[in-house]
Amino acid sequence: MDQHYQQWSELAPRGMLLIGAGASIVAWAATLRANGKPIWFWFFAGLFGLIVLNSGVAFFGEAVKHRSLYESKLGL
Repeated sequence: MDQHYQQWSELAPRGMLLIGAGASIVAWAATLRANGKPIWFWFFAGLFGLIVLNSGVAFFGEAVKHRSLYESKLGL
């Protein structure tokens, strides 16, 4: 199997999973803030959610790069 295809098939699902998890954590932190929880609690929950979300975007971006390289080798 081609290296770029293998990298794409490993990174794309991980990226999508992290994007979804990060968005859910950020939404949870927003709910905590709306319910009047202490600032340190929702702030660090939101910060963690943004870190997870941005990690997912990075993984997915890397997957898109490998898919493009794979398709360019095939001449698609």
